[in-house]
Amino acid sequence: MNIVVLVKQVPDSGAERTLRADDNTVDRAAADNVINEMDEYAIEEALQLQEAGGGEVTILTMGPERAAESIRKALSMGPDGAVHVTDEALAGSCALATSRVLAAALRELNPDLVLCGAESTDGRVQVMPHMLAERLGMAALTGARKLTVDGDTLTVERQTDEGYEVVTAATPAVVSVWDTINEPRYPSFKGIMAAKKKPVRTVSLADLGIPAEEVGAAGATSAVLEHRRRPARSAGVTVADSGDGGVRLVEYLATEKFV
Repeated sequence: MNIVVLVKQVPDSGAERTLRADDNTVDRAAADNVINEMDEYAIEEALQLQEAGGGEVTILTMGPERAAESIRKALSMGPDGAVHVTDEALAGSCALATSRVLAAALRELNPDLVLCGAESTDGRVQVMPHMLAERLGMAALTGARKLTVDGDTLTVERQTDEGYEVVTAATPAVVSVWDTINEPRYPSFKGIMAAKKKPVRTVSLADLGIPAEEVGAAGATSAVLEHRRRPARSAGVTVADSGDGGVRLVEYLATEKFV
C-alpha cells in the first residue's frame, strides 16, 4: 500500500506565540517550531500499517525551508522518504489554497491512503481532510480512533462526543486521526542517523503548475485584519452573604449574561 502522511510544522503550543505586526500572521521565525502533535499519530498509524502489510510511507509537507527540520524528525520515526513543497509565494496561504497545493502534490504521489492529524494546533479548523478528499475525488474518513485495513476496504471507528461511529470506504481515501488511535514511537538513534540519508524531494509551485498569485496572502480568501494581546486577568468579584447573597449572585450572573 502506498501511504502518504501529511505533516505540518507548527509553533510549539506549549510556548508563547505572537502575531506579526505587518500582516497579522503567526510569527513563526520567533517561535519554537515542531511537528503538529496530531500528525505524529498519523505517522505511527502509517508505520503500523506498513509493518503489517508492507508498502511505502511518504511524508508530505508544505512549508518554508525551515520545515525541513520537522521532515527529518518525521523520517527518524521510520517513513521511507518525503516531499517538501516550498515556495516563498506560499506564505500566508489560506486553507483553500493550501488544499489546492497539497492536492496537486498528492496527485503526483498517487497514494492508496492519505493519513493526517484531525487538526493542527495553530489553525484548528479541521477542514483539510475534507477539502483534499473533495479535490481528489476520494472518500473522507475523519476523526478516526481506530483504523482497520482489509484489502481495499478501510473501516474506521469515528470518534464523536457520544461515542463512535463505524464507517467503511474503499481505497483510495483520506483518513484523519485523533490522539486516541495509538501511541507514537520515539525515534531511535539508528532511526535518527538513517533519516539523514533518506530522500527528500523539494517541489515548487512551478513544478505543480500553480500560479504564484493564486496562493499566499495575495490569493487568500480570508485574512486577519487586526489583533491585540489578551488583557491581563482582573481581580474577581466577591459577593458577601448578608442574607441576600443568593439574590446578589444571580444579579451579578445576569449582568454577565450567564442567566
